[in-house]
Amino acid sequence: MSTLTSVGEISSRDPSADGWPRLGTALETLTIFAGILYYIWRGQVTFPHAWLALLAAILLSHLAHRDTFQKLGLAWSGLRASSEAVFPLALAICVPLFVYGFARHSLVLLRPTPNALLALLGYAVWCLAQQYLTQSYFHNRLMSLLPNRHLTSLLVGLMFGSAHIPNPILMIATTLAGFIFSEIFAKHRNIWPLALAQALGGLLLAAVSPASLMHNMRVGPGYFFFGLR
Repeated sequence: MSTLTSVGEISSRDPSADGWPRLGTALETLTIFAGILYYIWRGQVTFPHAWLALLAAILLSHLAHRDTFQKLGLAWSGLRASSEAVFPLALAICVPLFVYGFARHSLVLLRPTPNALLALLGYAVWCLAQQYLTQSYFHNRLMSLLPNRHLTSLLVGLMFGSAHIPNPILMIATTLAGFIFSEIFAKHRNIWPLALAQALGGLLLAAVSPASLMHNMRVGPGYFFFGLR
């Protein structure tokens, strides 16, 4: 029997797999996801600070599973490989959106203002938070439960897309992007290029999409109240 273990096997293995029940991991993952959906559809109105409880539960989960920064995709390792995988795909999508946007005059060149730069930075941070949730938490938990990486990527894509119901454009975009990003994350544990690609693609998609469908990128019940006073 060979005693050699590949780097991929080491990076995908949950170090707490022997001590942490699989059923407990499954229930934990479903509970956190249900909590996020509840917050989107109701909790942000009735319990606006409930996201703090969800964040605390996720951080405690990292401690229980002994997650490392490398496993979470927050370390420098894998940055170059992840960038080389995601950026050609991002360019293939963003360049046509740029061309379409300028041709339709939905994109124009303006002098950047401090408020605009802060808004862009805020959106980039929000995209990083989304990739942390989808990849660092949910995808890691699913990979510790299921051996098929393509299946876990598909599940993450469906979960990411369902969090954007009922926005039709975002549902399609986030489901596809969620699957592609998950495939990359399964091979190269780094979320920084994924977050940057999402930020650029999301801004371009919002700029060129019809406002009647995009509703200022709103999801959940806020999508139905867009434009109402």
